Amino acid sequence: MVHNLSQQDSLLGNYMAELRDIEIQHDPVRFRLNMERIAEIMGYEISKSLPYKTINVETPLGVSSDRVLQEQPVLITILRAGLAMHTGLMRCFDRAESAFVSAYRKHFTPEEFEIYVEYLAAPNLDGRIWIISDPMLATGNSMNTVFDALIKVGIPKKIFLVTALSTHQALAKVRAHFPPNTDIFTAAIDDELTAQSYIVPGLGDAGDLAFGVKV
Repeated sequence: MVHNLSQQDSLLGNYMAELRDIEIQHDPVRFRLNMERIAEIMGYEISKSLPYKTINVETPLGVSSDRVLQEQPVLITILRAGLAMHTGLMRCFDRAESAFVSAYRKHFTPEEFEIYVEYLAAPNLDGRIWIISDPMLATGNSMNTVFDALIKVGIPKKIFLVTALSTHQALAKVRAHFPPNTDIFTAAIDDELTAQSYIVPGLGDAGDLAFGVKV
C-alpha cells in the first residue's frame, strides 16, 4: 500500500517546499533538518500500524495502564543520503536497532547505470519489522537492490519504506518486487523522470545537498 502524505494538507508541505527551494538548499543544515522532520512525521504515522501491549506503570500517586510498543522495529537506512531521515526516525523509535546499507549508481553512460551494494551492517533481521529509509525513490532500482541484499540475511515480518520524494514508475517497480506485506510512505510523488533517471521537478541530489558534493 502506498501512503502519499501530500494528499492531505499538513506541515509536511512546508518542509517539502523548503527541500525543493534552490535558495534554501544553500543551507545544508536546514536541508538535513527538514529531512529529519519529514521522517519524524512518517515515523509517527507508521507507529499507528505497529503492534502494542499494555503495561502497568507506577506513578507517584498510583498505577497507570499504558499502551506501548510490543516490539521495536529495525531502522534500515541507505547510505549516505538516508542518514538525515534515519536521525528523524531514531527520535521516534529511540530504542530501535539500526542497519546500514551502501548503494550507489555506477554509470556506464549518462543514461545507463547499475546499482552496487558494497556494505551491509545489520542486527538480526529475521522475523522483525523493517523500516527502510531513502529520501529519493526515482527508478526503484536502488531500493530493490538493497532489498535483495537484506533478504539474504533475514526474512521480515513487515516492511515500511520511508521516502521524501518518489515517482509513479518507482512505486510500481518497488511494489512488484517487494513482498505484499510492504507499506510505502512518501511525502510527495512527481510525475516526470529524465533520461538520466532524475526526478522532475524533484529537488536535486539529496546526498549532495545534505552532505556535500561527492567527487
